[in-house]
Amino acid sequence: MKNKETLTQEAIALLKNLIETQSFSSEEEHTAVLIENWFAVNAIPFERENNNIWAYNKSFDKNKPTLLLNSHHDTVRPNQAYTKDPLKAIVEDGKLHGLGSNDAGGCLVSLLATFVHFYAAENLPYNIVMVASAEEESSGKNGLNSVLKSLPELECAIVGEPTLMQLAIAEKGLLVLDVKIKGTPSHAAHQNDDNALYKTIPVMEWFKNYTFDKISEQLGPVKMTVTQINAGKQHNVVPSECDIVVDIRVNDCYTNHEILAIVQEQLNAEVTPRSMNLSSSSIPENHGLVQAGIALGRTTYGSPTLSDQSVLSCKSLKLGPGDTLRSHSADEFIYLNEIEEGIDLYIKILSDFLKQ
Repeated sequence: MKNKETLTQEAIALLKNLIETQSFSSEEEHTAVLIENWFAVNAIPFERENNNIWAYNKSFDKNKPTLLLNSHHDTVRPNQAYTKDPLKAIVEDGKLHGLGSNDAGGCLVSLLATFVHFYAAENLPYNIVMVASAEEESSGKNGLNSVLKSLPELECAIVGEPTLMQLAIAEKGLLVLDVKIKGTPSHAAHQNDDNALYKTIPVMEWFKNYTFDKISEQLGPVKMTVTQINAGKQHNVVPSECDIVVDIRVNDCYTNHEILAIVQEQLNAEVTPRSMNLSSSSIPENHGLVQAGIALGRTTYGSPTLSDQSVLSCKSLKLGPGDTLRSHSADEFIYLNEIEEGIDLYIKILSDFLKQ
């Protein structure tokens, strides 16, 4: 078995290669090859569908429950504020800069190293499956959600996202609504009491002011934000309709279907959801994974940001090296010692959990 120091060095080398290999969401075929090579070098059989790669521990037993380790290898496109080459792995002052270094390359390579550590272990109470997934940043149809059908039933999961190795035991879901408010088109010079733009004002006020009754202990209230508006083509024509887009972050007290039903009941408008599948998620604080982390001095919290947890129906914990505030930022980076700490803590948490 490789020691932690060797695993850490190899994980950092892999991360540098991932950074320097373009992997925008839905365009991850080249980083998929790098991950395939990682498994091959470690003599671990793997499977691939589209740009998702997964592998099972050596002593997989279909009669045992299965634990998922997951993180993604796709990235967003770099923003214009970068001062460094986003596709260059640059080490400065203990920081590894590069696109995807923090979100979520550091998490991915740390979990891959952890999987290698446990791969050949015998008599584990759980199977372990490691999935390096695609299309997380775009919530695409060919991401983790597409390979769940090929996996055994999952008992629980660790999803690698930058949390400073603190325990995100709940995560808000996402419901995006297209809302259409209709009126009567007319010449702007004529009186019109059915102006779609004016009718949109109280609709937006409702989204701004409405409060849902149930407040989550970990995630707080449901949050609704109008993020886009579109209407009209020229100054002298009152448009027939006005379209707005609403971003709703759903806590674990509601399902997306319940939120949609409330919105549709309250508004005199056409309300169309873009997807109902990005659900809130959580894991009980008394779960063995969480308790193992708490025993190591980790704290628990609820996360407002979306991850591949949203497509899982099992209990899932979001945990990983790096800081979510660096995600999608210019000159993105992760500290090298965060990767070292991440591998160490992942192994310790799983070791404790697998002894229970």
